[in-house]
Order: sequence, then structure tokens, then C-alpha cells
Amino acid sequence: MIKTNPKNERIKRAYCDYLREAMGRDEATIDRVMASIARFEESTKGKDFKRFHREQAKAFKRQIAEASNARTGDRLSKSTVLATVRDLRAFFLWLAREPGFRSHIDYGHADYFTLSEKDVAIARARRERDVPSLEQCQRALAAMPIKTVLDRRDRALFALAFITAARISALASFRLGHINVDQGFIDQDARTVRTKAAKTFRTFFMPVDDNAPLIVANWALELTRDHLWEPADPLFPKTRMGLDVQGCFAPLGIAREGWASGDRARDIIQGAFAAIGLPKFHPHSIRHALIRHAMSLDLSPEEMKAWSQNLGHTDVLTTFLSYGQVSTHRQGELIQAASRNLQDAHGIDDRALLDALAARLKAGGANSAVSRGRGSVDL
Repeated sequence: MIKTNPKNERIKRAYCDYLREAMGRDEATIDRVMASIARFEESTKGKDFKRFHREQAKAFKRQIAEASNARTGDRLSKSTVLATVRDLRAFFLWLAREPGFRSHIDYGHADYFTLSEKDVAIARARRERDVPSLEQCQRALAAMPIKTVLDRRDRALFALAFITAARISALASFRLGHINVDQGFIDQDARTVRTKAAKTFRTFFMPVDDNAPLIVANWALELTRDHLWEPADPLFPKTRMGLDVQGCFAPLGIAREGWASGDRARDIIQGAFAAIGLPKFHPHSIRHALIRHAMSLDLSPEEMKAWSQNLGHTDVLTTFLSYGQVSTHRQGELIQAASRNLQDAHGIDDRALLDALAARLKAGGANSAVSRGRGSVDL
């Protein structure tokens, strides 16, 4: 644990204010930047930022290349390393123009927070992710228990994620008044829902499971009828903890407040897959599964645009470029099917091809004999 440098803390606070007020960055982004700066401070043992030099940047890159993820123990991914050095480059470029630092920090030294072109290519490479099939999602949902109110909350959460592909932060912040079970939609209102980029849009229930809309409707009815909750109350409330009959600390039901983050919602969805022996698919993979399903439906351009808007995408190209990657297995199926179609179109038959070649060779032999009779030379 390094000793805190008061001077560094003051300038970091000023940088947070700059990111928040001047650049409009959200708190999650600011937290990530502060983590990157803290990692750099660990490598320099908390030296004053005024003493920054390119050698510190070079040493930091060597160190972070060998660093491990504290949670998994694996080496940090290239994408994480790339994001970290970019945060630091931006920070020192800003610092170099601030009063009191201009004469101490060289702009050019900040450029040393740059990875090689090879590492950047590795960090940006698209990799195929594990995506559940619709049948796997349906089976996981059907297997979820319903004995307690917490079980029914968890099942309704999974069901809503399945038919809306809502992001995990939005799921955790929905309120009862956002959902309209009669018309089959939920409003993702950025004033109260933690949507990406603060977008506001309406998501209609997607026709991928017959039981999921009924599960969501029953949960909303249970909240209003049995718990007397109102539209401003959370759709997926926190677990209420307390002492059970044995005097042990245990879950007792639902609390009238929502989750502060999507961590618990993520655990619920991953746990539902794991409970039936499937991988712990990330909740975001459900979005990919629904888009792959849409691509298999031979939708019209207008229908595909509607599907894209349902996910909160302003541009349909976002849907195709970010989520529309064909899986490797499906890629092979499509290429092989195209090959078979090509053969069928040309009517290629191996037996007929051999007979045609034999006839041509026979005809060629007769022509050679005639040529020899006329005095030609057979080479």
C-alpha cells in the first residue's frame, strides 16, 4: 500500500471535476479513469505528478504487461491495458496545460503511454462470444423455482431480460410504472432508468417465448395486489434481510427499494443458466441471442429496423456491426449450403462428367489416327 500524496489527490480531484463538468463523463467512466491513475501511482510509489518523465511511462507499460487480474488471477487482457494507458495519456496531456505543471511536464512524454500496433490490433480484435440459444433460455426460465417471493422475483427478472434484451443496469432500475403488461411493452425512461447513454425508448416484448410475458405480468400483479406497491416502487426490489426464527441472519422477503447496481441481477441470470448445467452466460449475451434470432427470420428492412429500435439502437447498422456477427458454426453451415446450392444449379453429376470425358478422349484418338494417315507426326 503506497503512501497517499496530498498534492496528487488535489489534482486528481480537479481532474474528476473536469471530466464530469467539462467533458460530461458519467461516474462509471470517471471511476475507471481514477483506477488507471491509481495503478500508475502504485508503479511510481506515489511520486509527485510534477516529476513525471517518459521513463515512468515506459516502466509502467512493462509492469502492466505482466500484471494480473485481482479477481481471476489471469494476466490483464490487452483491451484492459489499452484502456489504462489511454486514460493516463489523456490525464497527463491535460495536466501539462494546467498552471503549476506546464514547466514540469513535457507534452511529448505523455505520448509514451502508447502500445505497439500489434498490441492495439490484439486489443481491438473481435472474438466470438458464448451465446445461448433461444431453447436454452427457455429451458433455464422453465426450470427456475417459484416457491418464495424471491424465487418469483428472480424468475420475472429473467423473463423480462429474455423478451426485452434490456441491459443489466436498466433491469436493476426499472420501476413498476414503467411496464405495461396489457399492451406488452416497457418504457426505458432515462430520467429514472439507468439506460446506456441516457437514451429514452420503448421496448415491446419480443415474440420468443409464450410464457415469459405471463410470468412478468403475474409478478407485476403480485407487487400491486399482495404488497400494495405503487408505480414509483422498484419492479425488482432488493432482498430484505433480518433474523429468522433460529436467530440467524437470513433473507426474509423483498425490501421496498431497488438495487444500487446490476450485480445482483447479473448473478440471478447467470445462476439460472448454471442451475441446468449450462455455462454462466453473461446477461448481455441474451441481446446477441435475440439479434441472431432476428437475422434468421428473413425480416424486411422495415421489420429489422423495428427490431433494432426495440433494443435502443438509433442506427440499424449498430445492430449489425456490434451484434450481427455470424457464429463460426453457423458460418460453416451457410458456406456449405451455398456450395451445395451451386452444385445443384449447375447440375454437376460425377458419372455424367466421366462419360463425357471418355467420349472426348475416344474422339481425340480417332482424330489422331486420321492425322497420322495424312503424314502428320504423332508427338
